[in-house]
Amino acid sequence: MADISAAAVKALRDRTGLPMMECKQALQQASGDTDAAERWLREQGKKTMEMRSGRETASGRIAIFLDPAKPAAAMIELLCESAPVAGHEEFQQLAADLAKQLATGPGAKTAEELLKQACPSKPGKTLQDQVDDLGNRIREVFRVNRLVRIDATCGGYAHHNGATGVLVEIAGGTAELAKEVSMHVAAMKPQAVTKEDLDPAVVTREREIQTEVARKEGKPESIIAKMIEGRLRNFYAEKVLLEQPFVKDEKQTVGQIAKAGNMQVLRFVRWELGKE
Repeated sequence: MADISAAAVKALRDRTGLPMMECKQALQQASGDTDAAERWLREQGKKTMEMRSGRETASGRIAIFLDPAKPAAAMIELLCESAPVAGHEEFQQLAADLAKQLATGPGAKTAEELLKQACPSKPGKTLQDQVDDLGNRIREVFRVNRLVRIDATCGGYAHHNGATGVLVEIAGGTAELAKEVSMHVAAMKPQAVTKEDLDPAVVTREREIQTEVARKEGKPESIIAKMIEGRLRNFYAEKVLLEQPFVKDEKQTVGQIAKAGNMQVLRFVRWELGKE
């Protein structure tokens, strides 16, 4: 067995963040080759994570990245086991790297495709390496639960705790206005951009409910139809983005704000952590 110096063990400890005894064992297994020892530690960590793969991942964070140079935008949901880990600086960096690579790289349809790609903040490593190294130190299961990329100009917003994320595809307008609309979407939870985008079955059901309410109120059949259209306007103002009162100026709708800013809202994606 190779004679391993304390300095070599410490160097590997500094490089990996793993306990000294594990680093010494890895160096012994690799006959003192530091790179091989690091690979051995990563493989041992993978085996440990495989045994823990059934654990619940109830915490995590949503991260976004906007790349106006392409233009492109991406959003990912990265899950872990506990809230303290979700707030860990390196976990936040991992989430940010995943979103950045998804937006700026060749794209990916699955988590597996994305994890094979290069890590933006750690030259020479893949995102999978980054996941394995961090998981090996923290000893929690990580999972890329959702990912989306939009190859168009977007605004975006992710809440500071990573619990909510929004991408809004736009045409025209400014980056600041697009971000404000994204923040509105995060707060007000619209279901569609326009009335026409709403599920017709949902609208029909609401119309039936309001008609029944009007009849129970004793309203004449001759005026019910007009009443229902008025009540549907309130329904649209709750469910439809462009019909909602803008959170920063409730005297105007989001549609009016967008029009004044020469911006067209084409679509949005809104996620809440753990809610698909």
